[in-house]
This record gives sequence, structure tokens and C-alpha cells, in this order.
Amino acid sequence: MFVRAYLRASTKDQDASRAKTALEEFAKERSLRIAAYYMENESGASLKRPELFRLLEDSQPGDILLTEQVDRLSRLNAEDWERLKEEIHKRRIKVVALDLPTSWMMVKSEDNFSARMFEAINSMMLDMLSAIARKDYEDRKRRQAQGIEKAKREGKYRGRPEDTERNEAIMDMLRSGQTWSNIIKATSVSKGTLSKLSKRLKEEQGAAEGV
Repeated sequence: MFVRAYLRASTKDQDASRAKTALEEFAKERSLRIAAYYMENESGASLKRPELFRLLEDSQPGDILLTEQVDRLSRLNAEDWERLKEEIHKRRIKVVALDLPTSWMMVKSEDNFSARMFEAINSMMLDMLSAIARKDYEDRKRRQAQGIEKAKREGKYRGRPEDTERNEAIMDMLRSGQTWSNIIKATSVSKGTLSKLSKRLKEEQGAAEGV
């Protein structure tokens, strides 16, 4: 049995390794050793999480997926959560979360009946906390949209400040003839932002030619 720690933060500005100490202390108290860490900065509302799926690929039946909170694992909608849960179940991986005490029993060696009982209870609690995490995500998104709409009505909304230094560097890459795929790979910029910068560059070049 290997313990594999999963750490996630939503944005690149957040520290995905923040909970590492708490996971190490939890494992040490139970005489467990964390075999590997999988860290990424991706939204919990999306299944596009390379490190999470690398963890699943690396795991063997009976391994433990250890995480700080259930919402680090999932803020998914019901359909995507079922898909992820099926992948975990198929690989016979035990999910243990620090904020879910019923999952702590999964690390103990129990008789078959007790193991199945704890698994059933844990599965039910995971479903409940995953649903709560999704509702919290949707509530925050709705409040954010309402706040932006109110600010727009009052003429106070300015949007997110542009990262001018990053965008100028990306435009330099476009000027040098680098492909979109290479730029996205190097900077993690979205296709939408890259499209806007490409359009801006063409407008600037057009204006310069018209001078």
C-alpha cells in the first residue's frame, strides 16, 4: 500500500504546496510514509487535471489518495464527479481527506465486513461533501457575477488589470514567428487571450504600415 498525496490550488497565484505539512503530520501520526506528491494549479471544477490523473495512473489497488480537503479533489458537477469516482473505484483506490474523519478509518487494516462498511460510509460522505463543494463554487460564481453586474451599472467596474509585461512578452513571441502551440506551452496563456493579443498585434502592424 502506497500513500500518494494530492495537493491542488485553483490559480497560479496560489500555493498548491500549502497543505503539504498538514498531510505529512497526518501520515506520521499513523506511521505512514507518503510515497509521492502530486501538485497542480488547476480548477477543482474541471476534470482537466493532469497531476490528478497521473496519480490515478500510478496507483495500484489498495493505495491511498491523501488530500487536505474533499474540495481539493472535487468541485465538479454531478456528471463529472461520477466519472472521477468511477475511475477511483475501478482502480480500487482509497480516498482519505483530512476534513473527512470517516475516511481516516480507511488506512487501518480491518476485517472484510468492517472494510466494506467503512467504504460505504466514506463513499456517502464523499458524495455529500463533493455536492457541498460544488454548491459553494456555484454560489461564489453567482455572487461574483452579481457584484460585477452591479459595479457595471454603477460605472465602477474596471475588470481585471492587464498583465502588460506578460502580454508584451507574448506579443514579442508572436512577432518572432513562434507558433500558438509553443507560446501556450511556454506561458500557459489561454487561446482566448492569445487571440486578442494576436489581433492587437495585427492592428498595430496595420497602423504602422498606414503611417
